Amino acid sequence: MRISARADYAVRAALQLAAAPDAGPLKAETIADAQEIPHKFLESILGDMRRGGLVLSQRGVNGGYRLARPAESISIADVIRVVDGPLVSVQGVRPPDLSYTGPAASLLPLWIALRANVRQILDGVSLADVVSGGLPSDVMALTEAPAAWTNP
Repeated sequence: MRISARADYAVRAALQLAAAPDAGPLKAETIADAQEIPHKFLESILGDMRRGGLVLSQRGVNGGYRLARPAESISIADVIRVVDGPLVSVQGVRPPDLSYTGPAASLLPLWIALRANVRQILDGVSLADVVSGGLPSDVMALTEAPAAWTNP
């Protein structure tokens, strides 16, 4: 699975908003500077997040962006889906819409299993979990194997 720059930036922007719930709306420039995200790119991402119902925007001198609902109720998967679409696709197609024959027939259940595992992790972690540093134990357990930290 590949996490796009757009998805990475969106998650980081959402985390910046989640970390400052009582600060009032945050300006895009503030988020961009704090997370070292190109400002124009972030404006586009925040627009997608607004249209997707994850953030609210407020115009004016005291304007900016804030989360549309509590950080506990927004998963990392929610953010990625809003800016990038489905979590797992094969050549741009969702796994259930694929079909294979012959020796590749059992490839479809593999893609479905991959999607299920990605969903389990990303749907199971909220913005609040990441901001607090309290990732779920099943997610943390996956990081304990030394091979998880290296590239084959």
